[in-house]
This record gives sequence, C-alpha cells and structure tokens, in this order.
Amino acid sequence: MTTLLIDAGHGPETAGKRSPDGLLREFSFNSAVADLVKQFLIEEGFTVIFAHKAQEDVPLTTRIKLANSLTVDAFVSIHANAFGNDWNSANGIETFVYPTASKASIALASLVQSALITACNRTDRGVKKANYAVLRETRIPAILIECGFMTNREEAALLMRKAYRLQCARAIAHALSTWIYRGKK
Repeated sequence: MTTLLIDAGHGPETAGKRSPDGLLREFSFNSAVADLVKQFLIEEGFTVIFAHKAQEDVPLTTRIKLANSLTVDAFVSIHANAFGNDWNSANGIETFVYPTASKASIALASLVQSALITACNRTDRGVKKANYAVLRETRIPAILIECGFMTNREEAALLMRKAYRLQCARAIAHALSTWIYRGKK
C-alpha cells in the first residue's frame, strides 16, 4: 500500500508568510492545495497523511519526526514563494531537493516540476537544491514545492484563485501517481 505524507508548509499563524498587501496568507494556499492533492490521491487508492494541522502551527521538528516515524513513501511540502517583503518581478515555480538527495527524491522533484509547469504555464525555475530542514532531516524521498510568488502581483492573484489551486493540486497528484507507478524512479 502506498502512503504519502503531505505538508502544507508553515502554519496558519506563521509570521511574515503573506503577500505584501496582506490579502493572501501562504497557509491558505498551501492547505487548500494539500486538501485537493489528498482528495485526488485517495481517489487513486493511496493513503495520505498530513504533517500539518489546520488550526495550529506545527513545528518543523514535529513534522520531521512524523516523517521519520511513519512508514511512508515520500514527504511532499507545498508552499507559495516570496522574494523580500514588497511587490517585485520574481516569478515562477520551483521544486527543491536536499543537495545530496536520493535518486528517488530527484526523480519525484523532476516529475512534479514538469507537471506543474505544463499545468500552470508559469516560468520554470527548475529543480533546485537547498538545505531546508524538512529535506535534510527526513529519511525518505522528500521534496519542497514553491507554486508561485506571493510577492508578485500577478502570481499572488493566481495563488488566491480556486482554479489555479486546482491546477497545482492536479499536477502534483498526477506526478506523485506517475512516480509511484514507475517504481519511485
């Protein structure tokens, strides 16, 4: 049985995680997409566990401990990006893996990145390496997805739209399904 751990990055009250005008809180995007991804994956017969909670900020250490204590096939953290605190031109979608990531993590990140670019028609910022705690400290394939910039007016508007959230969720779920069916490679 395939089990996936989905993380709506940060939490509902995490300071600073919002658009410059305050209209978009990152967790509202992250959790909406996570809910949709879960729905799509359950329809495919997968088991989905959340690393986040709707009403509280779950510390990174708790999320990591959960990932390492469960028998799951992958950890997927969903985010909206930001560059600074003011509106700017930074834009696009990128997916992160740890610098010494497993082949399985890199394969998953590549599938997710490709699916998101195809589905959302945004700038392809590529698969990148980063020393994020949820990537560094998990002992299973792990990726962190940035679905657009909250500090870009056009993308902030997209991140608030149900249709865009649905596009992102379908792409992520499709890529996860493909990765599983290909034998996690």
